[in-house]
Amino acid sequence: MGKKSRRKGEKKARMPFVARTFEGLPNELDWIALREFVPSATATIRLADSDRTVRVCSLLPGNGAGLVRPDGEIWLGLQVLHNHGDISRDLAGIVETALTLEPGTPVPVRDPGVGPRLQELVDPASTFDVEVHDGFDFWLEGNDVDEQAQALLDETNAAVAPTVKLAGVEAAYWTEMGPQRFLRWGQPHEESDLLDALARLRAVGADRLDPDTPLIGIFRAHGLQVPVWETELEAEALEEQTVALRSRLDEALAESGPLTTEQRAARNVLSSRQLTVR
Repeated sequence: MGKKSRRKGEKKARMPFVARTFEGLPNELDWIALREFVPSATATIRLADSDRTVRVCSLLPGNGAGLVRPDGEIWLGLQVLHNHGDISRDLAGIVETALTLEPGTPVPVRDPGVGPRLQELVDPASTFDVEVHDGFDFWLEGNDVDEQAQALLDETNAAVAPTVKLAGVEAAYWTEMGPQRFLRWGQPHEESDLLDALARLRAVGADRLDPDTPLIGIFRAHGLQVPVWETELEAEALEEQTVALRSRLDEALAESGPLTTEQRAARNVLSSRQLTVR
């Protein structure tokens, strides 16, 4: 076989799949939230060995992967379909490309091949402080908006489910979807440990935020779990309840004995209500 034929059959090297693709980044659970279920939010990261920053957005116009703003700031979109193995590498590739582009240029989705991950590009001392927005007006910051663009923006904003990030605990997001309200609360614990702890609480009715706020299910996303509660309360009314539940959960996580018959039954119910998102 000639060299030309061999080259034709060669495949581009790909990054291996990583389940916890955001592990090691500041506020891993908030990365998951912005990637999977928060409709409109932003946070800024600082790049290592550089004075450049990147504004990480849940969603960009046209579901774009990234763009370089007219002022030179890089924006990175999280809610983009990446399928090249390691999402962290996909996002890092977008940042790398953006660093080479002129202001006002969009960054397309592409296979970045093997290379550094976000964890290698982000300054280890960087923060990731999430700001939840009512809509997508931040897309047009500093721009003059004509009537047609404003009408399209208003239509897009109308579809955004109201969302609030709770202040008292990490990575808990209240949302209102039509007549229903939910709290989705990302957890940093290993799946088996978390299920055991929630089962211990559920067996005694302590997994509820209050009598009318039941735990209805759990979804898996990027290697971690996000329990979901259904509620009739406003977001601010859940602050004390989540802090109290975190204390009960910590105590349950510290228990090491085998589960009782009632707790095993509760664990089976919780396991049957799991849904894998990513």
